[in-house]
Amino acid sequence: MKMKGMLARVAVGAVGGLVLIGAAGAAFADEVGTGEVDVNVDIEAIEPVGALTMSVASGATSLSEVTSADPEVREFTGTLPNVTVTDDREDVPDGVFWYVTGQSSALSATGVADITADHLGWVPQLVTPGDGEVAEGPEVGTSLDEAPNNVGLVGEELLALALDSSEARPVGTWTANAGLVLKTPVTVAPGSYSGTLTLTLWEDAY
Repeated sequence: MKMKGMLARVAVGAVGGLVLIGAAGAAFADEVGTGEVDVNVDIEAIEPVGALTMSVASGATSLSEVTSADPEVREFTGTLPNVTVTDDREDVPDGVFWYVTGQSSALSATGVADITADHLGWVPQLVTPGDGEVAEGPEVGTSLDEAPNNVGLVGEELLALALDSSEARPVGTWTANAGLVLKTPVTVAPGSYSGTLTLTLWEDAY
């Protein structure tokens, strides 16, 4: 039994000595060579589920002359095609809201002066019923109307607004349009006038 115990102690001491020798050898080792491996990985963006989008029912509309209340003014009316905002996102960021604006170019005809955008106004109307999640924009008069807001569609004017995107999203789709009115002096030159009304959907944060 004594012999077995002694052999065990010697074996442990020998192993310990090998460990120490190995450590000492590593401290004085010389670098013999190196190798490099490039590590590459493509991490794709996680696409959001659903999107906030806008569509317009038609790419054109026409205005027709109506009787004017002012003998010095000619008046033409029509309807903006339905503008629909769809939100089918699973997750909507907190503290964001969306809105739709409209801005008109001048109306032009061959060989005559343009009718500037301040002569074109609108009266927005919300088509989709709701509980106040989305509101229509204010009436915008023409420069031939009385103040206030008789600026026409020169700048970006509000068609519809969702004060909170997350509150509007459960409905899924919202539609609005507008009554369009063009007013010109009676001296306006005759012609086939055309222009572009640009509609834009925005989402912003508070």
